[in-house]
This record gives sequence, C-alpha cells and structure tokens, in this order.
Amino acid sequence: MIKVMIVEDEKPILDLMKHVIGQNDHYTIVGAFTHPLEALACLPDLCPDVAFLDVEMPKMNGLELGSKINELSEHTKIIFTTAYKEYALDAFKVYAFDYILKPVTPAAIERVTNRLVKQLQMTASIKQPMKNVSIQCFGGLDVRNAEGEVVRWPTRKSEELFAYFLCHPKEDISKWHLTDLLWQEMDESRATHNLHNTMYRLKKIMKEQELGIDIQKTGEGYLFHPMDQTYDLLAFQQLDLSSLKDRQSAGGAENLCAMYKGALFDRKDFLWKAPLEERYRKKYTELVCKLVELDIASKELPRAARRLEEYLAVYPLHEEMNVALMDIYARGEQKQKIVQHYAKFADAYRQEWDMEPPREISEWVSRMTGQ
Repeated sequence: MIKVMIVEDEKPILDLMKHVIGQNDHYTIVGAFTHPLEALACLPDLCPDVAFLDVEMPKMNGLELGSKINELSEHTKIIFTTAYKEYALDAFKVYAFDYILKPVTPAAIERVTNRLVKQLQMTASIKQPMKNVSIQCFGGLDVRNAEGEVVRWPTRKSEELFAYFLCHPKEDISKWHLTDLLWQEMDESRATHNLHNTMYRLKKIMKEQELGIDIQKTGEGYLFHPMDQTYDLLAFQQLDLSSLKDRQSAGGAENLCAMYKGALFDRKDFLWKAPLEERYRKKYTELVCKLVELDIASKELPRAARRLEEYLAVYPLHEEMNVALMDIYARGEQKQKIVQHYAKFADAYRQEWDMEPPREISEWVSRMTGQ
C-alpha cells in the first residue's frame, strides 16, 4: 500500500479528497490536515510515500510546504492540487511528481496513480533494501548485525565493557578506570591482563559482526567511536529539551519516546549503571511531560492520554504521572476512567509497597469523581 498524506485548507474539499483517494485500492491515508504547519509537524511520524498538497493556502502555501517536505523527507513524492493551471511550472520547481487540476476526480487520481506505481516498481527492482546494525540500550541490551542476527558476546565482561562504551562515546577512558570498574577485586597486574584479553575479544566480535564501530587505543586508555552508527542512548544524550517549544519541533522527540522501551540495560546487573539509569529515567520523564504540555496546549487530550499510558506501562507506580493521566481524564470529563485507573494504580501500589496510596492522591480522586 502507498501511504498518503493530504493537506487542504477547505474542510469540504479535504473530505472529498479523502473519499476519492480512499476509493483507490493502492492507497492508505495516514494523515489529512487543514493546517500546513500541523502536517509538517506530523511528517516524521507519518513517513508518507505521497503528499497531495493544495497550492492555495494561507500562512504557508502548498509550494512552500512542498519545498519543506522535500528537505525533511526526500522519498515523499509531492502531488499538487490547484484550480489554476499556471501554477504547474512553479510546482515543478519544488520537484513535484505531478499536479491535478480541481475539481479532483477519480480519473485524475487513477492517472497519477498509474504513473506512480510504475515508478515505484522500477525503483524497487533496482534498489535493494538497506540493512542496518541495530543497537538497543533501553529495556535491555540488544545488539543485532546487518542481517538482523543477535550478536552473541564471547564473555559477560566483553558485553559489559561494550555497554559501558555505549554510555561514553568519544570519551578518552583510562584503562585504570576500566580495570577498577570491572575487576576491582583483582590486583593491578591480573586486572590489566583481563582488560587486554577482553578488549581483544570485543574488537574481534565487532569486526566479525561488521558493527561499523571503532575502539581506538589512546595513550593510557581507549576511545569508543560509533562512526556512522546511531542508537537510542546516543539519541537521548544529544536531546536538547530547550529546543522543544511547539508541535512543529516535536517530531524528533516523538521518535525518542518510541525508542524508550524501559530502564537502561534492564535486567543486566552492571553495578555502575544505577546513576545512569536514574539520569535517563528522569530525562525520559521530562520529555514526556514536555510533550504532554504541548498536547494539552493544542487540545490534543487523547494524544496526551496515550502518551501517559505508554509511560505508565514502563513505570506504573510513578505517582505524579498517574495523577497527570487522571487529570487528563478529568479535563475530558471521563470520571469513570479516573475511577478505573485509580483502582488499578491503588492495587499495584498495595502489592508493591504493602500500604495504601498517598492520601493526597485518594483525596484528589474523591474531589474529581465525587466518590
């Protein structure tokens, strides 16, 4: 199926476009918008193959929007809809795939679809799908080579050493620090010998699995360089929450939320990870709170609720986030959902801590529900 995004500022015409395009079996509509800026903000999440854009729109016209889509998503093909044929030449200046004159008809959609399908088939026959190395740090440590096969570590210490390097990319880490970290119970000579052996095994497995990562020897230590590889932890390290000011800037943050599958190196008993685990839990919490604020500001209460529900699937006993979710329900006058959620939270709280939830939370629920 070809994923389609439609942007048309007039609601009746947008509904018509959805109907006409939806009747064509080649398409699935992933987004329909009356506001260009909203469409642009959602682009990273939707990843449409095709964008049908109205040319004549206020604030940002279709040609400007098409140019920005080309910058952000090179694979998305632009098809303009316009009542004026003279726009066609301007349309092709922003590398439009085609244009359709209004009113849009099934025949016009069929014409561009046939051309589109032929080009996509030609591209698929020439271009082989690119496979990438996958590294996941949140929710456990999962490393897969370009074939999608799980990397098996020769020793537990080689896995732990790799995990530590993932947390400290492009840092010159002293070998003495590494021996104290991983072999603190051993004398200096044995610890140094173990580090050299473990480093040899680690580099060997990285080369065999073609992970595309380099560990360089420095004067008295090592420097881990991810090269062109990216991974969830690295993305979180590069996150700047101060740049998250509106929905238009939220695309990358949405992707980060999706990457967070649980605590850092969950179920791994690395003694050194505790402060890092807490740091990234707080960063994830701040990120979710910021996105929820933007959802509320744009009156997207269902989206805010889903975001908080996803957070609580990872950290079910976080008190502030449980209250935040019930507050969203209260804003939507969903008293029954408040009652149901509190009952679930209270039961989990009693099982975990063998005590009743905080009194201020139960009193807040009583005020909101009248129970």
